[in-house]
Amino acid sequence: MVHVLDRKKGEDFLWSRLNPVLFIVLWSSGFTFVKMGLAYAQPMTFLALRYVVVLAVFLPLFFVFRPPLPKNAVEWGHLATVGLLVHALYFGLVYVAIYLGVSAGGMGLIASLQPILVAVLAPRLAGERVSARQWLGLGLGLGGTVLVIVSRLDVEATSLLGLLSAFGALAGLTAGTLYEKRFGVSSHAVTSNLVQYGVGFLLALCLAWWFEDAHVAWTGELFLSVGYLAIGNSLISTTLLLAMVRRGEALRVSTMFFMVPPTAALTAWALLGEILPRPAWAGMVLASVGVAIVVRSSRAPIS
Repeated sequence: MVHVLDRKKGEDFLWSRLNPVLFIVLWSSGFTFVKMGLAYAQPMTFLALRYVVVLAVFLPLFFVFRPPLPKNAVEWGHLATVGLLVHALYFGLVYVAIYLGVSAGGMGLIASLQPILVAVLAPRLAGERVSARQWLGLGLGLGGTVLVIVSRLDVEATSLLGLLSAFGALAGLTAGTLYEKRFGVSSHAVTSNLVQYGVGFLLALCLAWWFEDAHVAWTGELFLSVGYLAIGNSLISTTLLLAMVRRGEALRVSTMFFMVPPTAALTAWALLGEILPRPAWAGMVLASVGVAIVVRSSRAPIS
């Protein structure tokens, strides 16, 4: 009995400590690979290619494991709605925004506003309360994130449509997080991923067919970016995100997004040789302190 309890404690430790770190690293690095891939394909075509790889992984798993399907139309609808909000609306508009000139850092900054929206909306929609300490942590996290991004960006001309797409992506991810928290279905991972990515793929394919020329430059960088985004972002980090939402408070999970811009900056520095100014390091420390305050003041742990 003691060994079973010790093993459970070990599993809980791995979940609550390692999974959030893995999620942040994989999710943040995606901005770099999106920018890389969009040099060789238009946004909806590129997104459809990514989802083809994801579905090619999950379809064989479905026929091997034969997981149960949703029990009724309501459960089908909940899964499809999360797929629409996260895999179609959020990812689709992120790709469009970057394609239209919004930098990866600028997109990360806009996405980091998500915890503020969740903090405002969660008490009404998800039945959660936001304490003064959590508001303090959110403020510190946002301030650190702004410092990181501002220190890296020069004055850049971005189209109005690009900015609207970026804020639309923010709205989609916020809505998807809150919807999953309130209506999330406890279905088999293979089933939920097939439904949600299927929705994203169909919408991306239709938009690519209607608005793009479907030209693709088949280069090594394209294969690398598609592979990373399909495996690292779609198969691992998005699954971790939705699982953590189910296990913990929506606000606490969303607060981890304050670490996305600093981690994305480190990734760009490591992979692309971009210089990280000194003020950015101070911003990362400030954002980390904000995250720690919110996480430690959360009433219910993720695990």
